Amino acid sequence: MQVSSVNDVKIYNLSHGKSLPEWLSDRKKRALQKKDVDIQRRIELIQDFEMPTVCTSIKVSRDGQYVLAAGTYKPRIRCYDVHQLSLKFERCLDSDVVTFDVLSDDYSKLVFLHFNRYVEFHSQHGHYYKTRIPKFGRDFSYHNASCDLYFVGASSEIYRLNLEQGRFLNSLQTDAAEINVCDINPIHHLFAAGTLEGKVECWDPRVRSRVAVLDCALSSVTEGTEVEGLPSVSALKFNGSLGIAVGTTTGQVLLYDLRSSHPLLVKDHYYGLPIHSIHFHEQLDLVLSADSKIIKMWHKDNGKMFSSIEPSANINDVCVYPGSGMLFTANEDPKMNTFYIPALGPAPRWCSFLDNLTEELEENPESTVYDDYKFVTRKDLDNLGLTHLIGSPLLRAYMHGFFMDIQLYHKVKAMANPFAYDEYRKEKIRQKIEASRAQRVQLKKLPKVNKELAIKLMEEDEGALSAKKKKSKGTTSILSDDRFKVMFENPDYQVDEQSEEFRLLNPVVSKVGQKRREKIHKLVEQDALQKQDEEDEELEGQASSEEEESSDDDKSWVEEMREQRRLLQAEAKQRRFKERKQQDRNTSLQISDPVKNSQPQAQGQSQPQFYQLKAGEEFRSFGDVARKQKMQKTSLEERLKLEESSGMLNLVDTAVGSKQLTFTLKKTEKQRNQQQAEREHHEERRKIRRAAGHLYTRGRGRGRGRGRGRGRGRF
Repeated sequence: MQVSSVNDVKIYNLSHGKSLPEWLSDRKKRALQKKDVDIQRRIELIQDFEMPTVCTSIKVSRDGQYVLAAGTYKPRIRCYDVHQLSLKFERCLDSDVVTFDVLSDDYSKLVFLHFNRYVEFHSQHGHYYKTRIPKFGRDFSYHNASCDLYFVGASSEIYRLNLEQGRFLNSLQTDAAEINVCDINPIHHLFAAGTLEGKVECWDPRVRSRVAVLDCALSSVTEGTEVEGLPSVSALKFNGSLGIAVGTTTGQVLLYDLRSSHPLLVKDHYYGLPIHSIHFHEQLDLVLSADSKIIKMWHKDNGKMFSSIEPSANINDVCVYPGSGMLFTANEDPKMNTFYIPALGPAPRWCSFLDNLTEELEENPESTVYDDYKFVTRKDLDNLGLTHLIGSPLLRAYMHGFFMDIQLYHKVKAMANPFAYDEYRKEKIRQKIEASRAQRVQLKKLPKVNKELAIKLMEEDEGALSAKKKKSKGTTSILSDDRFKVMFENPDYQVDEQSEEFRLLNPVVSKVGQKRREKIHKLVEQDALQKQDEEDEELEGQASSEEEESSDDDKSWVEEMREQRRLLQAEAKQRRFKERKQQDRNTSLQISDPVKNSQPQAQGQSQPQFYQLKAGEEFRSFGDVARKQKMQKTSLEERLKLEESSGMLNLVDTAVGSKQLTFTLKKTEKQRNQQQAEREHHEERRKIRRAAGHLYTRGRGRGRGRGRGRGRGRF
């Protein structure tokens, strides 16, 4: 599937992609579908929707269930059932088909006009009847009210064939040499025929007389239009009861009101090719006109362009599926194209999945047709020195310039201007330097007191402005508020970051404060070198960059709080230890003082200390008791480390992230004595035990053994 966008209108070509030849076997087709990525990604909306060589005309039945196409070679007609998304039947014909029409709601009544002047009728089962007209036919129309077929061609007469009576009626004589096309208004049944001289003759079937003539040849020549030869009428289409569209062989489309002989609007295709198909889109008031090169969709009120489709092969016929945004084209190519335009309408009911598919593609946009091409003007070609490529396949003319391959454009531009990359690099460096300067904090705004607090407030103000958090008009910064002016001038208001209250209330300040001090140091250095290195920075492009943040910033607030509490406890313990040590030193100095030694000796003597032993414990030394008391005062972490080093504790990490703890309890002296007495008792009992190997049984008895009887055993 190919997606293109013209005037911001998405056009999906559902027939784009590779097609498999018919002579391949099913096995080879499946093998190719597995290997080739393009075949896997294609969308085959209707199976085998193609002709052997060329498709000449295509139509949709009135009930919308069948799509019929005529093509060659060999001449044939194919009918596709859209409910089954496949081919329903195929019928071969004797000669090529000029045009055909569906007379019934389904495919049961078909009429074909052949190149050899034959008119062939088909019913549901196949060929029904064949007749011949006097001159070569070019078009025909069916009049429902009278069951008449009107044939026009290389003659001035309009032949009438009545299907109810089964015979030709009197012909209608016109003033034209030849007639190209004809059409019947579905409302008031006015018959219109387009002539070779560029006129449209209107006939009333009720009285079989001409009622009006429109001269379209002179009206098609407007200001700025170059016409070669006489414009003939090549297409006709009625719109409602009063509107009619006329297409000419010179590429113009004229919109008429039947009450006026002057056209309401003249639309030029600017290709100079005959217009062979015209359709109206009632919902959007659009006109779809097609020549052999392009399909244009434009507003019928002002002629403004809506969108256009330009297939790769020449167009023979266009058919719009009623009530939807899908249209089929018959091309000079084996494949018949299927286009889906969501802007024109939804997908038909039998392929409603296309709406979901296009919505997904719009959510994930892909590259359009012109993403790989660069549009250049003649001035750009002169600058690149590529004017000699005009007219070659490397340049494709489009509007006021040309399309060229984007890779070729980059190569030529690099050769024409080899210093373009250096200029681009210098420009990017200059932009980065200017951006970094705008984000700097001016040192002259920093106060003498509480510089770190000032930087913090500046950062908060910048963040609030960037996030647009300051919605109230009266909100001002603390730095610019006179009420807090003394806090940044008086040294008595300096924040003590080492105090216990500050560290507990601001656990992260210890980390952030270090960064702010580094930032102040960098700003001082940059301010000193700013005037000297300003020009060097513009040339070399060395902008100041901050170092990466430390991984310690990832710690949570709770861990920081615990760390601060642990540090405070350690500092308090160290402080108490120093105070106790200083107190002991002062005490020893007081004892050595001779004046104070004269005091009574009882006051200088130390009181004896008493220790209590628990039941089952054995007194070894005062050092052991002191060590136990010390172990009881230590933390759990220190005791675990000590026991792990002594072999009493084993800590292992398991596979799922938990921990497995194995420890050995220390036994008391009483427990050890009891275990030793038990071991000695077991050893004594083992020594006095007598062996019973001399005792054995003979014969069968009631005891345990192999015997099964209940008699006595003999010893």
